[in-house]
Amino acid sequence: MLEADFSLRHLDIEAIWLNHFQKVRASILPAQIYSRTRQLLIGAMFSGEYALESAALFNPSMVPHPDQTDAPAGGLRFIVSLRATGEGHISSIEFRTGLLTAYGNVQLDPISRFVTLPEVVPNPSYVRARFIRKLQELGVEDRYITEVMLPLDSKFTLQDLLQSMKRVRISFKPYTAPLKRALESIRWLAESNYELRFSSKIALSERIIFPVSPNESNGIEDARFVRFTEDDGSVTYYATYTAYNGRVILPQFIETEDFLNFRVLTLNGNALQNKGMALFPRRIGGRYAMLSRQDDENLFIMFSDNLHHWSDPKRIMSPAFVWEAIKIGNCGSPIETELGWLVITHGVGPMRRYCIGAALLDLHEPDKVIGRLKLPLLCPAGHEREGYVPNVVYSCGSLRHNRMLILPYAVSDTSSTIATIDLDELLRALMEV
Repeated sequence: MLEADFSLRHLDIEAIWLNHFQKVRASILPAQIYSRTRQLLIGAMFSGEYALESAALFNPSMVPHPDQTDAPAGGLRFIVSLRATGEGHISSIEFRTGLLTAYGNVQLDPISRFVTLPEVVPNPSYVRARFIRKLQELGVEDRYITEVMLPLDSKFTLQDLLQSMKRVRISFKPYTAPLKRALESIRWLAESNYELRFSSKIALSERIIFPVSPNESNGIEDARFVRFTEDDGSVTYYATYTAYNGRVILPQFIETEDFLNFRVLTLNGNALQNKGMALFPRRIGGRYAMLSRQDDENLFIMFSDNLHHWSDPKRIMSPAFVWEAIKIGNCGSPIETELGWLVITHGVGPMRRYCIGAALLDLHEPDKVIGRLKLPLLCPAGHEREGYVPNVVYSCGSLRHNRMLILPYAVSDTSSTIATIDLDELLRALMEV
């Protein structure tokens, strides 16, 4: 009866129940032998459904699909990431796929009625120098960092780290409060950097990235994906997102090459403040570049030789018009055009209305603003004004397709839609300012 009620709602409900049974197995009469039916029932007792999109499906980010083999001439397959918000206002990342025709028509692929969590890789690896730098930023005492990290290789695993921590815990006498805090911080940092793996049999619309680490326990918010091309031509998809634990926010980073295997990482540097970090899609003058908003009001840019370390932000834009008088920010990674870097912006004005605008940065010196719209590109109107948070249009990433800007955007923090804009007209408007 129980299986009949739920088997059509999940891809493999028995596998889920058996997995949950194994998680609690050590706590229930370990010497007893349980039949498969009993294991399934116990697993079901520790299971429950969660409505991922019950509150909203919004703040989209669009990138080219890594597999273009079936795209027609002049067309482009794409992936859209979305912020799904459900019970308890916990946010996660979902995906949709589709096709842009040569003329800019948008065709979304059918979506599955199922969702599947990835496997959390049980023994992830870490880069020692990056790990130490982050511990120092967290204020962990150098002597404890040295004791734990010195025996580890330049690249080490979680199991290596736990063994080193255990050795330090036993060898240090007495077990003081500072040592306890240091080991807790090291464990927290390790848990905040993790790896996920999906089966290739799972469709993209079935894949869900749900909070794993303590610092994102209340949500993974506003992922800004970008297709990044290195100087050697290799391609990696990166995303910045906001981790929220119910009290504080923390900018974090996602890396993937295939949308099957993901690495989730903390970032380093004194510029990791506030929300809205957006990576440029290639190096500029040999350095990485990132847009950010350090003060919840202005738009900043920063450069780095290290993709995971960001500091010394420079302000490049401040609110200038009534529709953005309260604050401005980016709506995703800059888009390269022959005239400059196109930045889709958002502005917050009177009555907390969010509108979408645009600016143009110099192609070689992107800290220079060479064009800016005086009026919004999009404002909430009609039914778009109503929703979970009213009077909001917002995006986390657009893409260029032929001579068009394809702009997915959220409607009042409830649903999402896609607009198509003539790129040449937009560039002319920007250059007239």
